[in-house]
Amino acid sequence: MSRATLLVLADGRFPAGGHAHSGGAEAAVRAGRITGAGSLEEFCRGRLHTAGLVAASLAAAAALGVDPVALDAAADARTPSPALRLAARRLGRQLMRAARVTWPSEELDAVARRFPKGAHQPVVLGVTARAAGLGAVDAAYCAAYECVSGPASATVRLLSLDPFDATGVLARVASEVDGVVDRAVEAGRLAVGEGVGVLPAASSPLLEIGAEAHAAWGARLFAS
Repeated sequence: MSRATLLVLADGRFPAGGHAHSGGAEAAVRAGRITGAGSLEEFCRGRLHTAGLVAASLAAAAALGVDPVALDAAADARTPSPALRLAARRLGRQLMRAARVTWPSEELDAVARRFPKGAHQPVVLGVTARAAGLGAVDAAYCAAYECVSGPASATVRLLSLDPFDATGVLARVASEVDGVVDRAVEAGRLAVGEGVGVLPAASSPLLEIGAEAHAAWGARLFAS
């Protein structure tokens, strides 16, 4: 396994479509829940321990070889918002396109055939990690870090937040990312033997509500 491969997959410039999504930050900014670095940090921390934990667990389980069909159904069950389910599948489809060119794999091809409109992004991320020769820890780190780096980057654009302040937020939540990854990998390993029902189902109602409101806007900067 090459650590440089992990850097390629985790790089924000990897053409997986994430730059077009705010991870709920755009709706939170409009609602007044994110107004600066302090509230961005609170938002990222909350997102990390809910949606981030779920995504990292799904990615870890997929990297460990748990059935992607079962994992995709588990992702659906853990995503009440139709708008978020649609966004997750669009991101999964874009990641799949990039992954199949970068790391050709029969397993990726099989998932692409099974989900022509896209599987949930964390599931595709885990399968991509396997194709790239990476492990469950790597997949979980990618998912957990994405869940906070996306909103931080988006908030720089939405509020003209100083990029140094946004990066400081990411540095302050870094140790919590480590903890979430540990929990996610443990859950993924349990899912290998006990099924997807043991994966976390942490709830984030404001993210779900915000996603539905955001989807109804006539004009917006980000796709979700």
